[in-house]
Amino acid sequence: MSRYFSVAMAGGLVAVVLVGGSAVAQKAHVLATVNDAKWGPAPPLVPPGAQIAVLSGDPMKAVPYTVRFKFPANYTIPAHSHPADENVAITSGEFFMGMGEKVDKTHATSLPTGGYAMMPAGMNHFAFTKGEVTLLLYGTGPVDFKYVNPADDPRNHK
Repeated sequence: MSRYFSVAMAGGLVAVVLVGGSAVAQKAHVLATVNDAKWGPAPPLVPPGAQIAVLSGDPMKAVPYTVRFKFPANYTIPAHSHPADENVAITSGEFFMGMGEKVDKTHATSLPTGGYAMMPAGMNHFAFTKGEVTLLLYGTGPVDFKYVNPADDPRNHK
């Protein structure tokens, strides 16, 4: 009886693994070149002037997401934090980031093309550009910005 139980359990485990594997196999894949980006205005979480292209997922839901952001020259994102970790990979240009409760351009780190940053949940940071920058932003949503100074929050400027 115990041998039958072991064989039955093993068969059940294989069935579960196969069903689980097929569910994963049915998930859509994404292959996107830079030229495939469908740019639109960034949401009002960031100051006006930025553009966004969603590559996968939905940044406003509790799921993994990846987006491209394009920032113009001389663009600034005031000090803020996020409820989840934020991953940033620079794909063109030079992006500047720093930690703290206000923008301090003298204490920012230059991230050139190929640079990467990970801002832990709840860490206050700021960012700015000197020239145009394109980057990948990815993590698990929902994305939100908590500005250190509420007057810096573009959602309060309607």
